[in-house]
Amino acid sequence: MKLLTLNVHGWQEENQMEKLESLARDIASERYDVIALQEVMQSIDAPFVKGKIKQDNYALVLIQLLQELGIHDYDFVWDMAHYGFVTYEEGLAILSRHPIHSNKSFFVTKLQDMNNWKTRKIVQAAVSYQGKDIQFFSGHFGWWNDEVAPFKEQIDALMKHVPKEGLSFLMGDLNNDANVRDEGFDYVKAKGFYDTFEMAEQKDDGITIKGAIAGWNQNGAEDGRRIDYILSNQPLNVKHSAVRFNGKETPVVSDHAGVTVTIQLEN
Repeated sequence: MKLLTLNVHGWQEENQMEKLESLARDIASERYDVIALQEVMQSIDAPFVKGKIKQDNYALVLIQLLQELGIHDYDFVWDMAHYGFVTYEEGLAILSRHPIHSNKSFFVTKLQDMNNWKTRKIVQAAVSYQGKDIQFFSGHFGWWNDEVAPFKEQIDALMKHVPKEGLSFLMGDLNNDANVRDEGFDYVKAKGFYDTFEMAEQKDDGITIKGAIAGWNQNGAEDGRRIDYILSNQPLNVKHSAVRFNGKETPVVSDHAGVTVTIQLEN
């Protein structure tokens, strides 16, 4: 099973369509089984096309680009977390080329003001893979010490939705540095999640942001951090973990790089 997570910084990038087309070509080539995306935007004033989805929804446009490449087996779910960047509804998405049996979204902050960008939601999807339902959670979390919406509160709220039985994956932008002890990364692991990067037989440096970006504007030009993760609620046989879209083997498509893992699941 091959997974990808990416904070896409949707519709905020220079040369946005070129980058979106690069992402589509990569997905068409790599054939990820499930993809978790964050900062998935759609315009407030765009027309609705289906349910909550509007015409310029970033995930919808990505699906359309995949179809233009001859890839027709991906479906997606999306929900809004809050209004962002003045004219957008900012949310999260899960794409899958396997059947999505059910999906839901839920707040993980006590704050539920959609006009406040610190309001956070999770999108959850149950995906059928090799005859078993696997739960996937796409999340974009706040910072450890945030006074309005602390990270600990968000993880505690998430855990109420993670089934006790079966396999679950938490994928996304945790906004917590893996190299900082006794904060968000350690707290998530203490709650029972395993880091696929740490379990991987082969891996790179895992760095997903470099330099100053929104939310990490204190970073120096060369500061690199691992803040985007694919976590599981069980120890797994992870063959490979790699950073994607960091300008090395694959082009930059966002202010975050993505993370992909290849996992050998037991039958």
